[in-house]
Formats: sequence, C-alpha cells, structure tokens
Amino acid sequence: QVQLVESGGGLVQAGGSLTLSCAASGSFFSINGMAWYRQAPGKQRELVAHITHGSITNYADSVKGRFTISRDTAKNTVYLQMNSLEPEDTAVYYCYAEVEHRRGGIVGTYWGQGTQVTTSS
Repeated sequence: QVQLVESGGGLVQAGGSLTLSCAASGSFFSINGMAWYRQAPGKQRELVAHITHGSITNYADSVKGRFTISRDTAKNTVYLQMNSLEPEDTAVYYCYAEVEHRRGGIVGTYWGQGTQVTTSS
C-alpha cells in the first residue's frame, strides 16, 4: 500500500505565495509521474501540474509562469511552489502519483487526502 501525505496549504492574500509538499511512503519499486490536481467548490477536479520521473513538466494554462512543480526522487516527494496567488486559485489541492510496485509491473495510481488553499482578495 502507498500513502501520500500533503502539507503546506493555508490562507494567503492575493499576490502571496505558498509551497505544497507531498511525500509518498510504503512499499514500491519506483514512482513514475507525480502531479498536483485541484478542485474548487462546484467544479470538477483539474490538473494543475505534472512532472515525470525524468522531471519533464507540464502545467495548466491558468498557472503557467506562476506555479512550479518539482520533485526529490530520493525522498519520494513532490512540491508545488505557488506564486502570485489569485482568489481563483482557491481550491483543495490533491497530490497524485503513478507507482510502479515491482520493476516492469503494474503501475497503480494514488491520491493524497487533499490540502486546502485559500486566497483572499
């Protein structure tokens, strides 16, 4: 079993910054892609940013230039640095990981419990 534990959410004023962290623990061979999603009230969950095992990144258009995703492979941790936060960024942010349990085996997907980010205007 794999667990993803997020931290770093909170309340910030517009224009401020926050950094989210997500650490994976459990028994597995490796973690392939990792990502951050978010879900605002009344809206569908959407991809914010994704990073491959080789650190190739992809961002939603709405956060490009403001958010940066990174990972520490040795620590099985992914980060999301969020700058110039806007009220529209208010949502629950979820960590996501694609986990290879055995070398060349099935890849399972896992979600964190979510962390609230609130940006006040």
